[in-house]
Amino acid sequence: MHPTAMQNGSRFFDTYSEPFKSRPNARVVEIGSRNFNGSLRDLAPAQFEYIGLDFASGDGVDIVLDSPYSLPFENASVDVVVSSSCLEHSEMFWLVFLEVMRILKPDGLFYLNAPSNGDFHRYPVDCWRFYPDSGNALVKWAKWNKIDAVLLESYISNQHMDQWNDCVAVFLRDERYLETHQARILDAFQDFRNGQKHGIEGFLNHSDSPEDRVRLAVVERVVSGKIKV
Repeated sequence: MHPTAMQNGSRFFDTYSEPFKSRPNARVVEIGSRNFNGSLRDLAPAQFEYIGLDFASGDGVDIVLDSPYSLPFENASVDVVVSSSCLEHSEMFWLVFLEVMRILKPDGLFYLNAPSNGDFHRYPVDCWRFYPDSGNALVKWAKWNKIDAVLLESYISNQHMDQWNDCVAVFLRDERYLETHQARILDAFQDFRNGQKHGIEGFLNHSDSPEDRVRLAVVERVVSGKIKV
């Protein structure tokens, strides 16, 4: 897992874990849990019951899935679902999203981290990149399926020592439980583009250009002599 994915995961658990800490055996399910250079499991509070799912066995995998579109849990039985650097590899990620909504408790959360740009990397396929409107689109898909989900926040994190800009989105299963989760990552974190917070119109740190394009424009100006170094 690349550094920004780990950093974003840490921010999620630091921000959103508190309401679940008082529950005995609060259950966290990770989709795409195989440990490649770091795991979200290491960031979760130690008292949580943590279950890792993946398509192949390996370090960090507790259950190997027969199908990515059928999660082996009862309805409304999971407190938190997390997925990082995984759904770009799902051919029909919107079906995975509905399964996540099915297994979450009404006040449960789904943390999604997926690349907004980066190299083509197959595991076993590489199908999608996620952009600033992706979180809202998934909420519309949930409501189309009669699920009252809500996007609490989303953002595109800036690069840190690598090529990746990550799209991060935090979803609440049922909007009736908004008061349970009042803290937001973006209350303190500022190194992002095109952020959204529930209840605030428009984008925070709005940018029409991805970070790579902004960096390239600077290089082009240096090469052309418009900027001296």
